Formats: sequence, C-alpha cells, structure tokens
Amino acid sequence: MADQPPPLQEDPLMEKFHHWSLPSEKEVTKDGLHARGQWASKAEFLLAVAGQIIGLGNVWRFPYLCYRNGGGVFFIPYLLFLVLCGIPLFLLETSLGQYTSLGGVSAWRTICPLFGGVGYASQVMILHGCVYYIVILAWALVYLCYSFQAELPWSHCNNTWNTNACFPFDQHNLTSNVSSLPENTTSPVMEFWEREVLHLSSSLDQLGPISWMLALCLAIIWIVCYFCVWKGVKSTGKVVYLTATFPYVMLFVLLVRGATLPGATKGIIYYLNPNHTRLADPQVWMDAGTQIFFSYGIGLGSLTALGSYNKYNNDCYKDSFLLCLLNSGTSFVAGFAIFSVLGFMSEEQRVDISTVAQSGPGLAFIVYPRAVAMMPLPQLWSVCFFLMIIMLGLDTQFVSLEALMTSVTDLYPHLVRRGHRRELLLLFICVICFLFGLVMVTPGGLYVFQIYDQFSCSGASLLLLSIFQSVAIGWIYGADRFSDNIADMTGRRPLSFFELCWKYLTPIVCIATFLFSLVCWSPLNLGKGVEAPGWATALGWILTFSSISLLPIWAIYALATTPGTLPQRFRRLCSPSLALHHSPTNTYISSMPLNEKQKGPISNTIQDHVT
Repeated sequence: MADQPPPLQEDPLMEKFHHWSLPSEKEVTKDGLHARGQWASKAEFLLAVAGQIIGLGNVWRFPYLCYRNGGGVFFIPYLLFLVLCGIPLFLLETSLGQYTSLGGVSAWRTICPLFGGVGYASQVMILHGCVYYIVILAWALVYLCYSFQAELPWSHCNNTWNTNACFPFDQHNLTSNVSSLPENTTSPVMEFWEREVLHLSSSLDQLGPISWMLALCLAIIWIVCYFCVWKGVKSTGKVVYLTATFPYVMLFVLLVRGATLPGATKGIIYYLNPNHTRLADPQVWMDAGTQIFFSYGIGLGSLTALGSYNKYNNDCYKDSFLLCLLNSGTSFVAGFAIFSVLGFMSEEQRVDISTVAQSGPGLAFIVYPRAVAMMPLPQLWSVCFFLMIIMLGLDTQFVSLEALMTSVTDLYPHLVRRGHRRELLLLFICVICFLFGLVMVTPGGLYVFQIYDQFSCSGASLLLLSIFQSVAIGWIYGADRFSDNIADMTGRRPLSFFELCWKYLTPIVCIATFLFSLVCWSPLNLGKGVEAPGWATALGWILTFSSISLLPIWAIYALATTPGTLPQRFRRLCSPSLALHHSPTNTYISSMPLNEKQKGPISNTIQDHVT
C-alpha cells in the first residue's frame, strides 16, 4: 500500500519564500539545456498579452456577433459574462502561470493533478485554432496585394469577375439611376469577396479545388508567423512593440472617417439600441459567453504561458484589470467604426440596416474595404488597414503557438530544449497546421471555416473547459488558498468577489448557458441560406470532443496508474504537487506535495522530474 499523502492542515502556499530571477536567454543550464527565458521588461508582458487578447476578435468577431444578434442587446449578456466569467478567469490563468512559472499543461498538473486534462485540452484547442484562425490572415493578404493597384478592384464593376447585377452604389449613380437598379443588386465589394477571393460555392458539399492564390498567401503568413515565434519570448517580446500598437492608430482613423459619413448615426443607433426580445434566443447568450472566452484567450493556455515568464512579484492582479478594460474598450470602439459604415451602406442602398451585409466571417472584408475606398488616397488606407488586420492576427497566432511550445518544453525540457530541436518541432507543427488549413482555401472553405469557428475553439468546448477550471481552483485546490497565492505574489488579496466567482458564479453561469443552448439548439446556419448538413454538424461535435474528452481520459488514466486504494488515489491527485513524473513502471506519481516545496524555482524542479 502506498504511503498516504501528507495532510493539508496548513496551506502549503501560505509560507512566503524568496523567489528567483530566471536566467537570461543567453545562459545554458548545467545539463546543456537552453534557459527557459523571461520577459525583459513589464512592458513586453503587457504588450504580448494585449497583442494576444486584442485582435480579430475585437475588430472582426465582436461587431459581427453584434450584427448577427440584433445590435445593442448583445451588450447585456456580454457585460454579464465579462464580470462573472471573463475577469475572474483571466486573473486565474495569468496568476497560475506566474506562480508556477510553467505552461498550461505542467501548471495544471502541478496545482491539481486530477485536472491535468485541462491543460491538455487547451493545447488541442490551440492546434484547432492554429488551423483555421490564420486563414483570416490569408484573406487579408489577398486584399493587401490588390490594394497596390491603380484603382481598388472592389470600388468598381469593371472586373472580369463582376456580374450584371453589380452596381457601384456611389452617390452619383444613386441619385440618377435609383429607379433602374437591377434585381438582386450586389455591390462590387461583395462580388470581389465572394467571386474573386473565395470563389464561393453554393454549398458545403461542393468544396472544389484549392485556390492556389489563397494557398500561397496562407504559406506566406505561416512563414512570417514561424519566424516571429522561433526564438521564443526573446523575439516575441520585441515584435509586439509594433504589432500591438500600430492597429490603434488605424482604428482611430477609421472611426473618425466612419463617424463623418452620411447615415452613420443610423448605424450607431442600431448598434446601441437593444432589442430585448433577442434575450430569449440562447444563441445570443452562447455568442456572448464564447466571445468573452475567445477574445480574452481564456481556456487556451496562452495566458498561463505568458504569465509564466513574469517575475514572481509582478502585480498580476492590477495587470488583469487594466488588460480586461483595454480589451473590452477596444471591442466597444471597434463596433462604432463598423456600425457607422453599416449605417452609411444602408442609406446608399435604401434598405434596412439589418440587410446591408451578409452576416458571416466576411463582414470585416466587406464593410471595412468599402470604408477605405471612400477615403482620399484609398490605396494608402487600404494597405494600412490590411496590415493592421495581419498584425492583429499574427499577435494572436504566434502567442498561441508560443503557449503550445511552452507547454511542450516544460513537459519535456531535456528532449526539446537542446540545440535546434525547439525550432524543428515548431516547424513541424506549422507545416502540419498549414496542410490541414488547405481545405479552407477551397470554394467551400468558408463553410468549413465557420464549422471550425463554431465548434472547435468556441461554444461548448470553451464553456466546459471554463467550468472545470473553476471547479479545480474553487473547490479542489481552494479559492481561499489561491487568493493567498496571489497575495503572496502581489502583496494584496483579491476581492472576495473573485473567490465567490471561482466557487459558484462562474461555473453556474457557464453551466446554465451550456444547458440553455442544448435545449434550444438549432442547426448551424452558414450564411446565404446554406444550412449545415447533418454530417457537418457531427464533424463539428467531434472537433469539440477531441479536446474536452481529454479531461475524463486524463482523470481515468491518473486514477488507474496511481498506487493505493481509491480514496488514497483521489487524495493524492487532489493535492497540489511540485513535481510530477512517471516512474520506471510508467506509474503516475505525485512526487512532491507543495507543502514540502523547495525554496527554489518551480520550473527548475519540473525540468528534473517531469520527463
């Protein structure tokens, strides 16, 4: 019979101890391993997190969800999820990484071994996200290349791909030819998007051949992303100085331009005026919750990875509030920039604003190009705008990849952190994700993209993962203990409200939203009257369970391989441990409880024991 774990009579993390300064990136450990690394300054951490959470989810996904869910009514569930779920979980993940100095997988295996599957599930979701999220950047690169033409191709109907239904909708034509508009009139920007960029098919069953133009753009984006990540935080910390700040300049310019357009007031009113009847639609609540998790990077392990490169006494509590405020504020302002142009377009076409643009991922590629086409020097603004889109997406993409690499290197430091093995592993991951992403650069690729977006990294998967995170910290590890950890690092305890959220409010809200969506579930609408077939929906749920299933799989594996009686196994796996390793017989062992932890770097001990 295995020895029983030490009783947790005293909080193992209450004892304050002197922490360390991790070796610089240039140093090598005595075993010949490359040092793990650390942020060179606090600014690098803030900009890296800002670059991760402030991205396409703010300027593309958030306005799109507002548009799809009836405008301003979306703010009600959004703010509710922000207060009850977003900020508490953001603080939880960032603090967890900073305290353990470990990536997503090792941090969860250290703090609550039974819930180590949370870390593994998050890495699978990162892989799903890497496959489809970067496709948006390939679309943006196509627009960027076309922006260097003498006349923007989406500003007129004289292109080879335009149909007889194309109408430019400028003010002159609107006043002189409004009575002679052809039936089912479309705009040149819509036809450029659907007929030239996507070559959009009529259904998901018609995937068609690969668009080599899009495939080339996708490959270029992957190459750029690889070289942003290949040196770890040493390169990432420098790149974010540009990629995290430049987008705000362009967003401000587009906001000012949009506010001066005729009809902008109409769009802003639609944006702010809530339709309360939409609150009965479960999809509105589902979208609000997943938008919080998606744009904040919650559940993906990226916040834990970024926080793990902080100094131990960094004020992560204050940082979490500032970054959350910045994130949601950016989403709110970006909505004004989008809806002011929607109002202008509805006035141009003499239709209701709800029918101005086809709802779907292409909203930013329809509304924003139309906005820049009306500015002086449209080519200049178009280049700047799509560079902004690419920078926003690259931030999120390479931080997600960095989180994945951090988890792998923390699990197997003796295997990965030698020579150029990290760079080769990163190259392998990028190539595999690129090959899987080729299906989304076909004529039916947009529909596949929407299935990935709906099921893989959002929706049920993020909600369920957030529930398990809250339970692990709030009930297994202990919300009060975790608050003590934060106080030990920052010098002040979080508000009692956060303990209430971790134990009760966050899991209750997430469970209620998840069940509500299941009861009122309806087939996914892919846009343009295309409804997802049954096989596509089944594929979507497989994507969801490919990550979530790792939670029970890991728990069963850990229970089956831990020595002792069943109660002893539960006690061991619910007790935090400093180092986790596998014995020569491949038996899972919680080898060093945190109440016996050494006064040294947790990450260094993990290196010696986890592989």
